[in-house]
Amino acid sequence: MKLAREIATITYRSGPEWESRFGVERADPSSVPALCPDFLIETYLDHAGDKWHLQYDPNSFLYISKAMDLFDLGARNQNKALKSRKQAEQIFNGEEIDSRHLEYKPLELCTAEQKQRGRKFTIEEAKEDLLQGLSKFAHKDVLVVGVESDILFPAWQQREIFTLLQEANKRAGGDGSQIKHYELSQEQSFYGHDTFLLALDIIGKPVKEFLN
Repeated sequence: MKLAREIATITYRSGPEWESRFGVERADPSSVPALCPDFLIETYLDHAGDKWHLQYDPNSFLYISKAMDLFDLGARNQNKALKSRKQAEQIFNGEEIDSRHLEYKPLELCTAEQKQRGRKFTIEEAKEDLLQGLSKFAHKDVLVVGVESDILFPAWQQREIFTLLQEANKRAGGDGSQIKHYELSQEQSFYGHDTFLLALDIIGKPVKEFLN
């Protein structure tokens, strides 16, 4: 978990920012180079890793990570979630249901056969599934914000979401104008994924205009 946190921390910012903050400076230039954290950036990441693994339970983190990976706005996944929610409501109301669908199945390691499987749907089918899923709120006012220096949620993904939302909006009879897109350039913010925390004066303007 410590190593995972150190790797993840790198992705929260951008190369230019790490360069401006730490460069290639060593923590103690007078000491003999060592294989333990030696550079300033290494000591920073080492501290971030220590803090993380002392605060979080590793098993909880594994399940949270899996839940994030399984998040899918496609129509198929939404319909499956609605079915599960309906079954839960039936149980809460004391109704009889087929319990076979509710058997607890713990996460398992992938088998060799599962690893060899290819994708079940074509790119076109996956796109159509996502469009159908997005259509449920594409008629709403939506602001999509991307950051060029963000390597965790790349700006091209935000542009893709914007384009698909516009297409879904037009399918529903709109003109696409309800879907807004704003992208911060490298010059506006080199804070990467943490831009929304550290560049409030810049990212706040388009959000304020959208809310008004």
